[in-house]
Amino acid sequence: MISFENDYTTGAHPKILQRLSETNLEAVTGYGMDPYCESAREKIRKSCGCPEAEVFFLVGGTQTNAVVISAMLKGYEGVVAAETGHINVHEAGAIECVGHKVLALPEHSGKIDPGELETLLENFYQDESYEHMVFPGMVYVSHPTEFGTLYRKGELEAIAEICRNYHMPLFLDGARLGYGLMSRESDMTLEDIAGICDVFYIGGTKVGALCGEAVVFPRKNAPKHFLTTAKQHGALLAKGRLLGIQFDALFTDNLYLDAGRHGIEMAERLKTVLKEKECVFYLESPTNQQFIIVEDSLAEELRKHVGFSVWEKPDEEHTVIRLVTSWSTRPEEIERLGELL
Repeated sequence: MISFENDYTTGAHPKILQRLSETNLEAVTGYGMDPYCESAREKIRKSCGCPEAEVFFLVGGTQTNAVVISAMLKGYEGVVAAETGHINVHEAGAIECVGHKVLALPEHSGKIDPGELETLLENFYQDESYEHMVFPGMVYVSHPTEFGTLYRKGELEAIAEICRNYHMPLFLDGARLGYGLMSRESDMTLEDIAGICDVFYIGGTKVGALCGEAVVFPRKNAPKHFLTTAKQHGALLAKGRLLGIQFDALFTDNLYLDAGRHGIEMAERLKTVLKEKECVFYLESPTNQQFIIVEDSLAEELRKHVGFSVWEKPDEEHTVIRLVTSWSTRPEEIERLGELL
């Protein structure tokens, strides 16, 4: 059995496990106040080009999205996202559970269109009864998106400008950011993202860590008592060193980017194999998530040997399946998939 189900089916990068083992019996302060978390923060600040950045380590993506949105919005505000955005589809209503509505916009290959965002905001404030409605208080984007697509720098800058005009923060979900940065089609660096967004997070869970995400407020702009909010939402680890050591390792000797680069190299090899087998692509993805349309009979047969995700049913006889590579994908797994196809 080989797996392309997602990018977190395996454990952690060996270099991370080595550092966890080496430091295992050290007694350090909890809740992210230990020297390893501080070292990781300094390395992240340097990588982002933001010496004043505030960095917090939380346990997972859903918790991070819920904590950031809850901490930054007032009770009468909601968050604008693409209709296919993770917070709108695959987080079990976590955002609504903490008291904020997700205001969905149409998606375009998983992305928000700046023009449609501006129209939404214009129409909201032109409505004389807007005081009786949920205020759009933040814009959420993910990079890469749920379809593995990427925002161009100009697109993200356009969204950020609209957010500034309406005094709204721009929040970027970077659960798979390492793969986005290393994509052959990427035109943004970590410094670019830090300069454009008001808050973003660097995903560890899907890019080589056992667990954990690093939330970055690039201009020392974290909401008051953010750590307290994180604890209220169950996103703060007592053994914060577990996250700090992992991110310290990821941001030593470019391990984070190398992990992302490997996932992209494997995705490019996967695309070559899929094209050789004349597979029909659902869309063009430049990152580690690839989507193909297959007959239901092929999907059923393939499932006996390969782990994958079912994305949607375009018609009664076909299924869109998602194949995901990662930092741990091996070339021989891709060769085996080609043999099975």
